[in-house]
Amino acid sequence: MKGDRVEIVVDAGDTTRAYEVVASRAGRRVETAVRRGVVEVSEVTRSGSVVRTARFMANRVLALVEHPVPRVEESERAGAAGERPLRDDPRS
Repeated sequence: MKGDRVEIVVDAGDTTRAYEVVASRAGRRVETAVRRGVVEVSEVTRSGSVVRTARFMANRVLALVEHPVPRVEESERAGAAGERPLRDDPRS
C-alpha cells in the first residue's frame, strides 16, 4: 500500500549507512526477501512487476525495519462513512 516503507541500516566499514525503500504510489507495496546471503527489498505493483529493487549483502545488514501503513478493514470503512461522530449525552 502507498506509504509502506522499509528502512535498512548497513555496516559500511567505519560508519553505518541508512537506506529507505518506500511504496510511492497507490497500489504498490514493499516486499523483502533474504536469499543466498543477499537481502532484497523491492517495490512491487499490484500485478507483481518489480518497479525498483535494493540489494544488500546479508552479513553487512545491521537492521531491517518494516513500517507498514495501518490498514482499515472494509467493514470499518463502510460503517464510518454514514455515521455521525459521537457526542456527549445531553441528558447528563
